[in-house]
Order: sequence, then structure tokens, then C-alpha cells
Amino acid sequence: MNILPAPIAVAGKPEFQEDINRMKDLRPYIRDSIFKKFEFQNYGHALEILNAAFPKEWNEIQDCLEQLTISIDDLQAAGGNETAIPKKFDDVLYPLGWREIRITGDLLVKLYPRRANQRGRFADEPFDEKIIEGYIDGHNIDFIKDKVAFDLEWNSKDQTFDRDLLAMRTYFDCGLIEVGIIVTRSKELNDIFKEVTDRNGKPLMPKYGASTTWMGKLEYRLKSRRNGGCPILAIGIQKSCVEGY
Repeated sequence: MNILPAPIAVAGKPEFQEDINRMKDLRPYIRDSIFKKFEFQNYGHALEILNAAFPKEWNEIQDCLEQLTISIDDLQAAGGNETAIPKKFDDVLYPLGWREIRITGDLLVKLYPRRANQRGRFADEPFDEKIIEGYIDGHNIDFIKDKVAFDLEWNSKDQTFDRDLLAMRTYFDCGLIEVGIIVTRSKELNDIFKEVTDRNGKPLMPKYGASTTWMGKLEYRLKSRRNGGCPILAIGIQKSCVEGY
């Protein structure tokens, strides 16, 4: 599967002319109702794969994004990634058959001897086998349906993206998924965080600091290919998803 050499920049701030051309190509794949509400960055032709191979799953994700409405109370609530915002995704996707999955796996290694006096040719049967238990262990993803993976990171430590990308890369390498989607905060939500205080009257911005999960922290990880060969569609929640904005 081919991987794009660079991400697709959306939300009106492309870095290169090539990105501008790619942005135009995204419109047919994304509903108008969500195109302006979210930031989209496409890696490894993820969006094209979703539309061509998994249209049902992509439509369900778009349905979920269309329904997303965030209140000021939601922003003020304590709990990081355990607030009401992740539950909004649970309430839509779980009834449709999306499930959180965790995988483990052992690695079977077979050792084949070279045939006598036949350099580069090996016996048909191994002379020894070894099992490496727990070679794959503890990788979980918020939602999987068919071969589409979906993770939401609202306000966790930014290192959580490393875990998510490793999990999606592992699932992809094992043939369990063909594409991944990660939803997180866009940078422009900071404008709201600077205006709003928490329930104790303290500034809200420190709660959503630079070391938490947002598009900027995800983007550089994707540019450095921490997702391996797994195509990823990164989606940023923008201000228009918040009531009153």
C-alpha cells in the first residue's frame, strides 16, 4: 500500500502548493456538514481507502461527527479523557457494532537448516521451533469495526498518541485493520480555552496545556511515520463544534 510522502493540510492553512491541490481532492469524500467543523489531515490515502473499501463505516463515523455538540459545561468538567465528551462517541458508535478491542499474540519462530553443500537452499522442515510468548501484548483501540480502527484523544497526555499509533501499526501489520482514524482537539479550540474559566473561576487554558493531546502533537508524530505503514486520517475538533461558537 502506497504512503503519501507528506500529510494533507486542511482547515485553510496548507504549508505547500501541493497541499492546496490535495485539499481540493478531499471535498468529494467528506460531507459538507462536517468539512468546516473539523480539520482533516490525510496520511497514506486513508480517506480514499475509507470511501472505496469501507463506505458504511466511514458514513457511521461521519454521522457521529455530525452529531457532536460540545457545551461549555463539557469543557469545564474535570476528568481529562474520561469526561462526557468521549461518552458522546460511545453513545453513537457502540450501538452500531463498534467495539473496543485488545489483542495479545505469541510469536512462533522456526529455524530451518541449510542443505548440505547447497548455499542459499534450506530444508523443508525446521530443526527447531521457539515460541516467544507475549510478543504482542496489551495493544487496545477504542473502537474497531470490520477493518477500520477509531481512537478519540480529547485531553490525555500527548504521549498517548505514541501508544495509539503503535497499536494501529501493530493491528495493521497483523492484517486486522486497513486504516485508522484518530480524533483530537484542533489548535483553534485554544481561543475558547483562553476565554472561559473553570467552575472555580480559574483560567481553563492550563487544563488543556501544550503537553496534552491536540492536532499539533499528533501531526509531528505522523510526519515522522510513527504509524508505520498504517494509513491514518487525523481529525481535529474545531470551535464550531462548541455551542455558542
